Amino acid sequence: MPKRFELLVFDWDGTLADSARIIIDAIEQGSLEAGVAPPEADRIRSVIGLGLQEALLHLFPDLDEGRRQHIGLGYRRHYLRNEHQVNLFEGVAPAMREWAEAGFLLAVATGKGRRGLDRALEASGLGTLFITSRCADECFSKPHPQMLEEIVTELGVSRERALMIGDSTFDLMMAQNAGIAAVGVSYGAQCEAQLWPHAPIACFDSFAKLRAWLNENA
Repeated sequence: MPKRFELLVFDWDGTLADSARIIIDAIEQGSLEAGVAPPEADRIRSVIGLGLQEALLHLFPDLDEGRRQHIGLGYRRHYLRNEHQVNLFEGVAPAMREWAEAGFLLAVATGKGRRGLDRALEASGLGTLFITSRCADECFSKPHPQMLEEIVTELGVSRERALMIGDSTFDLMMAQNAGIAAVGVSYGAQCEAQLWPHAPIACFDSFAKLRAWLNENA
């Protein structure tokens, strides 16, 4: 059967990598170091997927820029100290190799910065499988469509043949803004009730279910 999609674009944190807890802890620690009460964990979880500066602006809209920068520096320090604890979700590595061998183009669109994504790709051993990627310090942050627009343009893939996979409303809104279909996953940062209003064509509570669906339908 001909493939429905040619290009699969994945978010990283919360979609391929089980990093939500480390991100939450790092923002909490950065807040405390700056003398600011940390937001509740669910509130932090709700901004995972944004670029760091955009996330901090959402979390701390009343703070001055200097204090937010202080929190950001603390966040980076604590995240770097603990990023070795971040693992791929079970089944991600073999699935990526399987899809690459099947002829899918694989890409990443992430709220991480370029250096952070490059470290994650190297640590995962999957870097050579992804044809291209876009990061929050290279483009407008999600949900702006720039990341996806640049990826499909670079690879010469029509929007109808591209699929975005992500765990946050920002991923799904980015796909909507770019005119690209999307699938949501609820095992990362946000739950299905938050994802469905943004019109994913499917939503899954485990990577195993996502993998099975893509093998059958992509």
